[in-house]
Amino acid sequence: MSRLKIVVGLSGGVDSSVAALRLQQQGYPVSGLFMKNWIDFADESECTAIQDSQDAQAITHLLGIPFYEANFSTEYWNQVFEHFLDEYRRGHTPNPDILCNREIKFKVFLNYALALGYDLIATGHYARIEHSKERYHLLKGQDKNKDQSYFLYTLNQKQLSHTLFPLGDLKKPEVRHIAATAQFPNYNKKDSTGICFIGERRFKEFLSRYLPAQPGDILTPEGEFIGKHDGLMYYTLGQRQGLGIGGRKNSSGNPWFVVGKNLMQNALYVAEDNPHYWLRSQTLQANQLHWIAGKSPAFPYRCAAKIRYRQADQACTLTEITHDSIQVTFDLTQYAATPGQAIVFYQNDECLGGGTIITTNALGLLL
Repeated sequence: MSRLKIVVGLSGGVDSSVAALRLQQQGYPVSGLFMKNWIDFADESECTAIQDSQDAQAITHLLGIPFYEANFSTEYWNQVFEHFLDEYRRGHTPNPDILCNREIKFKVFLNYALALGYDLIATGHYARIEHSKERYHLLKGQDKNKDQSYFLYTLNQKQLSHTLFPLGDLKKPEVRHIAATAQFPNYNKKDSTGICFIGERRFKEFLSRYLPAQPGDILTPEGEFIGKHDGLMYYTLGQRQGLGIGGRKNSSGNPWFVVGKNLMQNALYVAEDNPHYWLRSQTLQANQLHWIAGKSPAFPYRCAAKIRYRQADQACTLTEITHDSIQVTFDLTQYAATPGQAIVFYQNDECLGGGTIITTNALGLLL
């Protein structure tokens, strides 16, 4: 039996449960830890968190392993949620899952586990870690439909050296089959979605609790007034649903899409044709760069990139602007590259790192 002690971050879902099972089967001394990172007793998600904790405890009972529950809600508020709100105030569309991984799962949780005397942490992420040439490499998960390396690009060498991803070589149906065979009660539990650690909810209602809404005009790119929006923070570039625009005279009858935002004028721009040229861009700038190897490549640098989760790899060239900002020039035109979102870089299956999109050459972002 391995002497390395591992604590698995159990969410109550099937992925982390099977991660714990696989490690136990491999001979590791395993424990499970449930993180409670959001407390709002007036919130409908509170009962979901209680159920998730109970599901996590049930798995540790079945496996006969120790169970911990830790409250990181203060750290989550200060290091994740405040940033989340700040980005919306700036008119950006943030990705809290990436910040949550960086600040909570692989910092607060990791430090907590090390302080308890554990050697490694493990999670149910679909990604792989390899060690070669004296450094750790983050690789895509074998299940291309579930690969989560996009959300893990901020990990560094120390964090990777203390982390295991037991599901990296599996596909989701295999994970559910393993859970069903082990008679886990959560083998068919729905995958969690929504805001990291906050979960599914009526997003507009939830966000309005923390940020005052500022209704404004909905305009076409030609400047025609066609309605009122509820607040720019509720809309994302390329969004189709929830615009509240009904049938209009002289309209083509096609769906309307968000094609631009003007923070100064508090105006939301929409158009019927998709993809609208305001959302097309071939270059963008990114900052807040992080390289998993610990240093940047030599520029100019050819690689592939994703500007959203599950997007196919897009060939591009990176050129340096400053020590913490680059220009990304894609071989093909991109659609709805959005400030505040992550751009993540790859060489084949290896995740190299990434950054935050700040500007693009799309007209809708320059208003």
